[in-house]
Amino acid sequence: MPNTFKVGDHVSWNSEAGRVRGHILRVHRKDVDYRGYIHHASPDDPQYEIKSDKTDHIALHKGWALRRLGS
Repeated sequence: MPNTFKVGDHVSWNSEAGRVRGHILRVHRKDVDYRGYIHHASPDDPQYEIKSDKTDHIALHKGWALRRLGS
């Protein structure tokens, strides 16, 4: 079972620039078209929409790519 998170959780993930931190804005439980790319999601394997703490960039990731951080 993949990691599950909720809106507001503080998480981190790997990117080309290193470890990034952000807060979950939305949980997508069905496929979502974001910037012309379909991100596949389901109730059992959602996509998490996350806003970076430093750059305000929005990213979508599966639960297995995320690590929960303390408040």
